[in-house]
Order: sequence, then structure tokens, then C-alpha cells
Amino acid sequence: MAGGVREADLRGYPSGMTETRPLALITGASSGIGLELARQFASHGYDLVVNAEDEELETAAERLREAGGEVRAVRADLRTGEGRFLLLDALDGLTVDVAVLNAGVGQGGAFVDTDLADDQAVIDLNVTATVRLAKPLLRAMAAHGGGRLAFTSSVASQMPGSFQPVYNASKSFVQSFAQALAEEVKDTGVTVTAFMPGPTETEFFDRADMAEDTRMGSMKKDPPEQVAEQAFEAIVKGEKKAVTGSLMTKAQGLAGKVLPDGVKAAAHRRLAEPGTGDGSRD
Repeated sequence: MAGGVREADLRGYPSGMTETRPLALITGASSGIGLELARQFASHGYDLVVNAEDEELETAAERLREAGGEVRAVRADLRTGEGRFLLLDALDGLTVDVAVLNAGVGQGGAFVDTDLADDQAVIDLNVTATVRLAKPLLRAMAAHGGGRLAFTSSVASQMPGSFQPVYNASKSFVQSFAQALAEEVKDTGVTVTAFMPGPTETEFFDRADMAEDTRMGSMKKDPPEQVAEQAFEAIVKGEKKAVTGSLMTKAQGLAGKVLPDGVKAAAHRRLAEPGTGDGSRD
């Protein structure tokens, strides 16, 4: 970026990667919901900048290129300043028509037992990186007079997360943050969407150490393709928020609006407390 990258200011904004195709940025795009969202945008005529921290990213990018558009893969850990610098530098001079800040991580277990470094990693990616990236992206879109910014929130944002407290709180932050931004930019031509999946069949539960030892980890989950298709529709329509996934997930979203916090916290405990799983992934 000319003059050096500053996270508070994304300069340039003249054009996309090609003259005829819009450009979408998807973080956390090596697998799961992020990869399926990238597929949605690629199949609808978008060029892509995709980001993740793992080795799977380049394989995912190769598969995405089969749709015919340009795909730029930026392997970077967004929990770090260096990782965010690498991603923003890769966007120098590009018009980002759609940005989906999807990268996120969870951590299961009782707060008194989890490692503080793991809790901090959830905050660093789900909260700090979200704010640090949203600032320059939204400024550039507002200056350009258009664009779509989206966040992967969660139905977990509506309930106290017993045995997953930092993750749920981080998604509550994302949800509130997105809704506030949507109101701020409503007259600028920019839309802000928060989409809210429920438990989805991704690597999330393995990485959060919840795959087999919790009811949530071993229960049947929504397919990421379904979540991504509904999220894509909400983003392109400029909806402020959408619960995405199965009818069960949508019911959870409705229940989250009306149930008392104490009831929701107790219900979350029954799903997330270690020892509640059956040891299967069915």
C-alpha cells in the first residue's frame, strides 16, 4: 500500500482484480462456512481474495478458481498485527465490493479451567481483528459510495455461553457491532449484514475441543452449504441480520429473543458442558 499500510485507512479503491467482475473478500475461507461462501460468490461472477491461516487455503483457492474467476489467496493469521498487515497490503488498489469477516475461533470448557492464552486468542480473532479490519474496509466503501460488509455472527450471540463463555461473548460483540454500523452507514450506499448460523458441520468443534465430549459437539449439525447459501442471499440483499441454517436453528434464533438469560444459560450448559456428549459425531 502506497506509503505503507495503516489499519485505520485503506487507500486507493480504484478497481477490482478484473474490469468486469466485482470483488469479494472472504476471511476464514479455507474450509467450512467461509469456503462455501467463497463458492457462492465465485459462482455468481465474483473475483475473490480469500484468507486463512492454514495450509488448506491454497487447495481451497485452486478449487475456487474452477468457477472461472481470479482468486488471490492470502495466508495470514489475523490474530496478529502482521497478519492483518499482509491482508490489507494484498488489497492495496482494489475495489472490495463485498467483504465477509468470517474468520473466527472458539474455546470450550469451564472458564476456570481453560488456558488464558486460548481465551485471549478468541478475543484477538473474533473481536480485535474484526474491528481492525472493519475500520479500513468500511471507510473505503463509504468513500466509494457503495459496498457490502458482512460478519459471521452466531445464534450464540443471543445467549450466555456457559462452558463457552468467551466465545459467546465475542459473538455478542460482533452482533451488536454490526447492527450499530448498519445504522451508521444506512445513508451512504453501504450495507452491513450480520448472519447468525447455529451449530454447523465444520472444523469448529474439533478446534474448540468440543467435538466428542459435549452434546453440542456430537449432535447433528447444519451443512455449511445451506448456511452459506442463505448468508449469501442476505448479504446481496443488504439485510441487516439473518438467522441462517435449518428450521431448528431458526427456531433457536426466535427462542433467543424471548427466553430469560438464566434459562438460556442453563440450556447452553446442557449442550456445552464437558461430559455431556455421547462420543459420536451423528
